[in-house]
Amino acid sequence: MPVRQLPEQVVNRIAAGEVVERPASVVKELVENAIDAGASRIDIFTDGGGRRKIAITDDGGGMTHADLALAVERHATSKLDDEDLLSIRTLGFRGEALPSIGAVAKLNITTRHAGEPHAWSLSVEGGVKSAIAPAALSQGTRVEVSDLFYATPARLKFLKTDRTEAEAIREVVRRLAMARPDIAFTLAGEERSPVTWAAALPGAPGQLTRLGDILGADFRASAIDVRAEREGVVVEGFAAAPSLTRANALGQYLFVNGRPVRDKLILGAVRAAYADYLPRDRHPVVALFVTLPAREVDANVHPAKTEVRFRNAGLVRALIVHALKEGLAREGKRTAASTGGNVIDALRPAFAPRQAFGGQTNWDWRRSPAFPVGAQPAFENAARAAFTEPGQAAFDVGSPTADVRFQEQPPADLLDRPLGAARTQIHETYIVSQTRDGLIVVDQHAAHERIVYERLKASLAKNGVQRQILLIPEIVELDEATVERLLERSDELASFGLAIESFGPGAVAVRETPSLLGKTNAGSLLRDLAEHMAEWDEALPLERRLMHVAATMACHGSVRAGRLLKPEEMNALLREMEDTPNSGQCNHGRPTYVELKLSDIEKLFGRR
Repeated sequence: MPVRQLPEQVVNRIAAGEVVERPASVVKELVENAIDAGASRIDIFTDGGGRRKIAITDDGGGMTHADLALAVERHATSKLDDEDLLSIRTLGFRGEALPSIGAVAKLNITTRHAGEPHAWSLSVEGGVKSAIAPAALSQGTRVEVSDLFYATPARLKFLKTDRTEAEAIREVVRRLAMARPDIAFTLAGEERSPVTWAAALPGAPGQLTRLGDILGADFRASAIDVRAEREGVVVEGFAAAPSLTRANALGQYLFVNGRPVRDKLILGAVRAAYADYLPRDRHPVVALFVTLPAREVDANVHPAKTEVRFRNAGLVRALIVHALKEGLAREGKRTAASTGGNVIDALRPAFAPRQAFGGQTNWDWRRSPAFPVGAQPAFENAARAAFTEPGQAAFDVGSPTADVRFQEQPPADLLDRPLGAARTQIHETYIVSQTRDGLIVVDQHAAHERIVYERLKASLAKNGVQRQILLIPEIVELDEATVERLLERSDELASFGLAIESFGPGAVAVRETPSLLGKTNAGSLLRDLAEHMAEWDEALPLERRLMHVAATMACHGSVRAGRLLKPEEMNALLREMEDTPNSGQCNHGRPTYVELKLSDIEKLFGRR
């Protein structure tokens, strides 16, 4: 077959295949055009998942008659002052969006420039332009797209359901709205109530307001302000406390110079920063904004402009990790306490009497009688069954399971400490302490696990982990594959004070263990380490592999649940937690303590 020049319409449809992947792609391109035009308000309307109709209206600068005629031509744009593609400061720059959309759909553009006497309108159907005609519009631009992919029916078969496409459009608008809190957005159509995000105040408070409106009140309540700057690169934004997580990485929103992107480098940096705080199957919720000189980032690496390439990728990654770690360490105490509200909700009664005692609506608990006055309908039947002798047997819990000796009055200085004074231990697992304005419940194993983990990290960074030589080496029998896996990492284990060597096929001799762990079960420790190593990627940095080893060792070297603690030991553990960074969570991501304010407890019992 001879080589031939393709017709212009076919060329446009091929180009449209790269730019217009689905209705959400159309919305993205048109909203970005509105943002670049200086709009302060953008209204989006869609129908049929964007397949039947998309309408974008803005109050931006608009276009003149001459600009409108050029706007639908390929590679015509107003966003490049010169031919320098390394200094891009707008969201769009290729000039392909409008002609690509017009090649596969019915496109109508109505626009009015401040210097024009009236608005102008232009239509494009299947790549064929109409004549420009006068139109009515007070300000800005309105772009309507209907019958998407009517010119390429085969593409319609690859679209998903209207609901799925509508949700993709919603996600695109959400990301753009997060990037520009100074612009008001309205999303309507799809037989749903319109959603409006009002323009927010400039600065971090306005940014958090917009993020809270989109990501929810939970994010706003647990958001931690993060910021780092070096060599002209600025990383700022908000990261949710480790108590708020997702099952996937879809809650991580990343922006580079105001452009929403999905960058593996940045996602990897976020994962590394949260590695000490979250379980492996949970993902953080963050909104990070990276600002750097335009020449330091290449936005022209993806047809849909959803990926970028950094000139100094290592600097950007290091700044993101530093900013997140610094913010999480600064707010480490608050993150654990933030779960107290969930506890209060869990304890709140599921029902309440429909009216006050004796039918009074202005009942005052201070004048409450010491015993019930008359039968209460909401409780009568349940109370009769509960106070029978068999029912009372359920309250026989046997002898105490822990040291419950009560101090008449704890020292005043301990009550003023962040974690208060230990009052008792329950179920040989949880320490209950009292503060000036509430109480704290501490998981002793999770808390000590974090303490041991931070000690291991500090010792490794300073002068290596101190080790203890076993008088008689401990022989651990494992399968041969596990033994090989452990021996391959013997140098990394030795850096943490765990010295192992081969002891014949299917066995390992443990000669030294970290002194921080005290007396430990070497067999159980080695088996857990081998399981973790099986999941490691060879590309995983040595530092992260070492931290995995430290986390596993810390779990085995900490105070176990079920151990009875004396009051002095409980208070000592609380004081160590106060002096340990990141003590709000164990290294598996679980909270180490929950704080309940006295005011919340009083609300629970109707005293407020």
